[in-house]
Amino acid sequence: MRRRSSRGRPGRNLRIGLGLVIAALAVWWTQAPDFHSTGEPDIARSTQQPAAPQDSAAQTSPSPAVLRVGASPAGKYTLNGVVSKVADGDTVTMTVSGKSHRIRLDSIDAPEIGHSETEPGQPYAEASQRYLEGLVGGKRITAQCYEKDQYNRELCALVLPDGDSVNRLMVANGFAWAYTARRGEYLRDTALRSLQEQAREAGRGLWAQGGPTEPWKWRYDCWRNQRCEHP
Repeated sequence: MRRRSSRGRPGRNLRIGLGLVIAALAVWWTQAPDFHSTGEPDIARSTQQPAAPQDSAAQTSPSPAVLRVGASPAGKYTLNGVVSKVADGDTVTMTVSGKSHRIRLDSIDAPEIGHSETEPGQPYAEASQRYLEGLVGGKRITAQCYEKDQYNRELCALVLPDGDSVNRLMVANGFAWAYTARRGEYLRDTALRSLQEQAREAGRGLWAQGGPTEPWKWRYDCWRNQRCEHP
């Protein structure tokens, strides 16, 4: 009896083996876990930086204009320009069409910044300057002006885009006094009296400290007569 030739048997076994391997790979591929759906990191996404956390202090810090105070009395003329410098809590420089205008905020008096050893500054002077800087520094502002003083400064009320008076905000938030010296001779905006009283009762700004000295009194007693009261 003739024996069958076994010459083709190894090739057939190899093909069968390869088929089984391919089938097994196909089953594994269809049942493999989905890395995206199981929460494993996506390489493309993992290269993106997470959003920076918000500064909680920035979120809770109030805007400098914390009160609505309305407008000051209308001026005789207006200026519109950019505040290029804030010298202290009641004096700014405004650039209008390339020309500088030195402006003294009308009807208010802010704590004095020191000029020398014989003319020291008052408590809260720098805070007053910073607050005014936050309100108007580098911004385009309208100034409604009344006249010029003996130093050739223009006496004006600065007006924010929402119509509020910067002069009133300085007093209402406790960063300046209503200018009541000489029986109110310099007080054009009489509403500042009640705004100051509200700030004092609420303990805002400089009213949080005990017995603040009015700037006009400081200039006379301390600068002129060298009787300075230090806190």
